[in-house]
Formats: sequence, structure tokens, C-alpha cells
Amino acid sequence: MRSRHAVVVGGGLAGITAALQLAEAGMSVTLTESRTRLGGLAFSFRRGELTVDNGQHVYLRCCTAYSWFLDRIDGAHLAPLQDRLDVPVLDVAHKRGPRLGRLRRTALPVPLHLAAGLATYPHLSLAERAAVGRAALALQKLDPADPALDGIDFATWLGRHGQSARAIEALWDLVGVATLNATAPHASMGLAAMVFKTGLLSEPGAADIGWARVPLGELHDTLAGKALDSAGVRTELSTRVRGISRADLGRWQVEVEDELMEADTVVLAVPQREAHALLPEGALEDPDRLLDIGTAPILNIHVLYDRKVLRRPFFAALGTPVQWVFDRTEASGLAEGQYLALSQSAAEDEIDTPVAALRERYLPELERLLPATRGAEVRDFFVTRERTATFAPSPGVGRLRPGARTRAPGLYLAGAWTATGWPATMEGAVRSGFSAAGAALSALGRHHEHPLKEAA
Repeated sequence: MRSRHAVVVGGGLAGITAALQLAEAGMSVTLTESRTRLGGLAFSFRRGELTVDNGQHVYLRCCTAYSWFLDRIDGAHLAPLQDRLDVPVLDVAHKRGPRLGRLRRTALPVPLHLAAGLATYPHLSLAERAAVGRAALALQKLDPADPALDGIDFATWLGRHGQSARAIEALWDLVGVATLNATAPHASMGLAAMVFKTGLLSEPGAADIGWARVPLGELHDTLAGKALDSAGVRTELSTRVRGISRADLGRWQVEVEDELMEADTVVLAVPQREAHALLPEGALEDPDRLLDIGTAPILNIHVLYDRKVLRRPFFAALGTPVQWVFDRTEASGLAEGQYLALSQSAAEDEIDTPVAALRERYLPELERLLPATRGAEVRDFFVTRERTATFAPSPGVGRLRPGARTRAPGLYLAGAWTATGWPATMEGAVRSGFSAAGAALSALGRHHEHPLKEAA
């Protein structure tokens, strides 16, 4: 059998995963990436002497595909998980002054693992906690893949199940905005059910949180690049694909700036609008559906203080525009003081706000949350903006998301926006890479095993 060649277009997590899988099945693989680095939208850059992530990214223990990815690139030890879910939640709008609560789990079976934490969660009344418990039991009975759930919004479902505005703010949106990048009225119930059922109600440790203790670029660029090299993948950075067309004998031609590559298999692992522009005619029944998949922004605010102002690695906030705050001091290489990163999801209203206005708004909010900042010097304040950070998880988006296979033999799609069943997460991106590679190998008659036992 002659050697089969695959071209993977896009060097984010989806493309890296697909390339690794295809190479390990014995194919010759070329991966092209228009940027000067790998990693897609989860990357790092230099700012003076610091290495800064474009935004804070976390994953959960239930994210088995991303955990596989970390193991595969030999980076799991650099992004460890909590021993047990523990999220500090600080409410600065409480009538008696700032109040700290915690979302915790125990080792008890589902759903009892959350019972003790919910019972002592101070940001909800006793009646609201009881109503949350009933809604959680109702969630456990849902099938996130049910198309009917995709057609309604999360807020409507929560309202039907007795959730108050306070419960939505202090619990459901606290988690949902960070994972879905949308508030409850703008989120598909199907995706919300998937997040909460898988993350909180599948097994006791499913929602334990992990995050990189090093710059993301060390994982998604440096280590991923080494893994690709070891697998024999030819990686071409700063290489933009200009077109994809049919060649002789059912093969494909991939046109880049100074080369015309031939391939038996092509995986398009790029954002939906870029994929739409590259798709050859007839590859999808209705390619314009890709343009109907909206995007949602994430704003990240970075503040460097001259001293330590936060003792915890992270916390979530209520009663303030601030959503989640992470300590990035050690990971960035900061030698003195402390570096805090604020992750602001569903940031449509602020994504284009000038830095000076954001500084005027958020520094006083940090003083409300962290009294130690009131006497501290702000040594740097800057902002990173991802205007198309994720696909918008709007009601009805499920019918727009295509699978890995196209109508054109040998051409496949990957990316968190494809039909993974997950929202736009690192987990979804890796899973889409599995799907695209698996479909390609099956079409070529190549034996392969799915990396995740649960989906084998």
C-alpha cells in the first residue's frame, strides 16, 4: 500500500490532535498554520520580561479528551487538577458587608457529593438551595443530545423549575457564563444541560478544576510542537492556505503561498468562517449555515501590583462586574509583586471599551473585593481581547454545527464549533480532532482505536 498523505489546515488544539492521530496511524502528515505559533486561541505572548497568557483557560476532571492531550504532549504535570472541587465565591454586595462562600464537593456518590456544599452555601436562602437541589435532580434526567433542548434557552428552563433571579446569578450563571460564554437567556438548554450534567452530576470528581501552572504557550506550542515532531508530522508555521481543490485520482490539492501540496486526506481545523471560505463547492449541503454560527467575545484584564494582594490561587465574585480572578504571578515569571488576571466572559458590552475606561471601572472593583489592593501600587494594567473567542451557544446552534464528515470524500472538518456535543472549550476542540481523524482513517480502511475508552 502506498503511503497516504494528509494535510491538516490549522494548528490549534483540534488540528494538533487530528495530526497526531493520523500520524500515529501511519500516515504522512503536514500541518499548516498561518500564525507563527501553534495553540490557536489558547496561547501566550511576551510583555517585557513576563510571559502572558491571552486569557485564563481551565478544564475539569470530566474533560477526558483534553487530559489525553496533556498526557500525549507530556504536559499533564504542568496543569494539575484540584484534589477536590473548591471554588471561593466572594459577594461584595451583601447587606452586611463582603461575604465569602465556597462551592465544594465531598467524596459521597452523586448527587450527595454536592449536598453538604449547597447546604452551607451562604449566597442563597434556604428555599433557594432547596429549589436548586430539585432542579439538579431534574437536570440529571435530561438527555443533552435531545434536539428539543437545543431549541430553548437555559433561562426559560430554569424559570420553569423554580429558580430565582438570585439563584441564577449566584450559582447557575456563575458556572454557566464561564463554561458557555453566555448568560442563561442566551444559552442553548442542550449545551447547558451538557455542562451541568457532565460536570456536576456524572461522578463526584467530575468538576474538579485544573489549570496551567506555566504559560499556555509552553503546553500548546512548545510541547505540542515537540510531540508533532516526534510523530513525524511536518509542521509549517506562517503558512496560509489559499485554496483547496480536487486533483487527479480522487486526491486533493492544497494551495499555499509557494507550494501546491497533494493529499489523500484534508482536515480543515480552522474557525467556521475561514472553513466556509475554503470549502470547495458541494462539500456541504448548505455551507452558509457555517456563517449562521455566531461568535462570542471574552475580555481579559491584567493587573500587576507591587505586593501580594490575594492569598488564594483564584476566586469568583458576585455583586460586581468582576467575574473570575486568577493569580498568574508564578506562571508569568513575575519576580516581585503579584499579577492578577480577570477573566470576563460574555463580554459583548465591554469588548471594545478603551483601556482607560476599563481601568477606571475595574481597579475600584478590585479594591472592593481585595482590601489589600487599596495601599498597593499598580505597576501595569493592560487588556487582551478575543472578539471571536468562542462560537455563540445560542438556542438552535446545534442544528447548525456540522459533523466531521463532508460530502466530499477525503475532506473533513474539525474545531470546537463542529458537532462535538460540547460548548466551545479545549475539550471540544480535542474531541473534534479525534472525530475528524477517526472518520478519515475509517474511510481509508486504516485500523484505529479511539483514544478514550468511553467512546471506543
